[in-house]
Amino acid sequence: MATSCDQLKKIQGHPCFGGNHHKNGRMHLAVAPRCNIKCGYCSRRHDCANESRPGVTSRLLTPAEAIAKVREVMASPVVGPIIKVIGIAGPGDPLANEETFETFRLVGEEFPHLIKCMSTNGLLLPDAIDRLHELDLHSLTVTLNTLDPAVGARIYGHISYHGTTYRGAEAAEILIANQLEGLRRAAGYGMTIKVNTVYIPGVNEEQIPLIGRKVKELGAFVMNIMPLIPQAEFAHIAPPSTETLDGVRAANEAIIGQFKHCRQCRADAVGLIGRDVSVGQSACVVPG
Repeated sequence: MATSCDQLKKIQGHPCFGGNHHKNGRMHLAVAPRCNIKCGYCSRRHDCANESRPGVTSRLLTPAEAIAKVREVMASPVVGPIIKVIGIAGPGDPLANEETFETFRLVGEEFPHLIKCMSTNGLLLPDAIDRLHELDLHSLTVTLNTLDPAVGARIYGHISYHGTTYRGAEAAEILIANQLEGLRRAAGYGMTIKVNTVYIPGVNEEQIPLIGRKVKELGAFVMNIMPLIPQAEFAHIAPPSTETLDGVRAANEAIIGQFKHCRQCRADAVGLIGRDVSVGQSACVVPG
């Protein structure tokens, strides 16, 4: 486990955990196409070449292609010096894809100084946390939208877990239990943890402070309350206004630190937050 000074230094270099996002950048590697849950706010029928949102990429990469892309970016005299973090955030769920682990292994062997970061729905986190620790994962983001299975039944259409498909409150109960256990164990390994919560007006706003208290108790470092992007089953719901979102974040800041400059990045984002650069990808791909 890293010392507190080492952890603080890495956090300061991580633009998505409160570090200096004006000079420190990240590179997301889109190696994880498969997903194991169906979120009501997730759509896979968009022209992702013209979008900036989670779950889309211009091109899927194999682990070999991903490490080649890291070499290319790190060799760039313009982009290379600002990249501090290598992240895997989809376009599906990283833990549902063996390619995630192979990619982290390759990055660790060739670029051990880069922070390894991953974003997941957390369903398979208890199963995978030991492997992630062995791969020296530093930063972990878990998207946790409710602690109440009844609310979860409104957010998630189904989960696919250990070969079985679950629906309704049963599915949400399994997901929530695994998210919380995974967070607890990740904190035990000394990982820096961020919890993303999608604010869905009329669905989960009352859950937000409850989530903040629980994940703080389990060892989370920061919370990122993100506005709903209206699409799929939630296309009819208006996202929270900027003023409402700011108010919710301010109210929850007394519970846990708030990450406020998230831009809900693509699975192939490269560069500074809000100022991504092109790395030559093409042909829009969304997970199946």
